[in-house]
Amino acid sequence: MGYPEDALAPDENLLLHRHPHAKMLIVPILVFLPATAVAGFLVGFAQTRLDGGASVFVVIAVLVLWATIVVWRCLVPFIRWLTTHFIVTDRRVLVRQGVITHSGIDIPMGRISNVQFRHGLVDRLLRTGTLVVVSAADDPLEFDNIPDVQNVHTLLYRTAFDVHSTDRSAARPPDEGERHRKAW
Repeated sequence: MGYPEDALAPDENLLLHRHPHAKMLIVPILVFLPATAVAGFLVGFAQTRLDGGASVFVVIAVLVLWATIVVWRCLVPFIRWLTTHFIVTDRRVLVRQGVITHSGIDIPMGRISNVQFRHGLVDRLLRTGTLVVVSAADDPLEFDNIPDVQNVHTLLYRTAFDVHSTDRSAARPPDEGERHRKAW
């Protein structure tokens, strides 16, 4: 049983599992491509124009600098994206994030008093946005970069406030008839 199923109670049904929108990976990609191109150019230049020890020193320095930039500006954001989970079940909303320092938020469906979303023009084009969940006696919680935020909003609203169904396990997300994971 994989994540997030291992975080669920035995009779809890997974309705939605998503990572943040892939737009979070645009900057890392835009850093990786030019950094790699520049590093490749500098390594080639050093190998053809410099002799012996100077060539080896420049190549090592360029590769260390390239690796530092790639880890700091590309790998770390990718791992942050990959380890962030937004999960909706028939009983609660869960948000989990982190590798070394793991944090999470659980909001029981019965405590949700309001569900909102917002997205600007670019977010609308990318089909993403911010989901705002207000729970009883707590400040609103905002979840940024939720893919397909309007359908997630509808799913949460129906699951938390559906007055036509007394059986919450019958709630299903839009476009999903089976229990499975969906990455954003």
